[in-house]
Amino acid sequence: MDSRIPQVIEALVELGKADPELEGVRVADGPEVSDTAAMDWLVIGFNGDPSGDFEAAQSVAQFVGLGTRREEEFQLTVAAISNRGDQDIVAARAKVYQIAARVMAWLHASPSLGLDELEAGAGATRLMQDQTSQGASAVLLLTVAGRGFI
Repeated sequence: MDSRIPQVIEALVELGKADPELEGVRVADGPEVSDTAAMDWLVIGFNGDPSGDFEAAQSVAQFVGLGTRREEEFQLTVAAISNRGDQDIVAARAKVYQIAARVMAWLHASPSLGLDELEAGAGATRLMQDQTSQGASAVLLLTVAGRGFI
């Protein structure tokens, strides 16, 4: 089965790793096993919940024209995560919005993400925040929604 989702994930990961404004932010392609001490993350294709369902994206495709091509509509989950060793939830929340702003900037600058016959943009967001004995944490889920031909 063909899908544009793998290309979109790869393009966003590449943009994240190349973005100098994300220095100090760990950019990951989906869930990863890591021994990094990174406190701030941008995770493409995962909501950051290790006990969740690990859904990365969803799509619907339909034939267009005379049935020789399909148009795919997709939604991809992107998570901006900030963990702190203190109780400063304001700083954690500000950091996840700063990280997500970079994704929005890439989409605004190039809705095609450099891919032929594709357009994408930022859709819905969802903020979760928590305080534990390890400190404050915030997660901002961003939906990258778009469509492309396959």
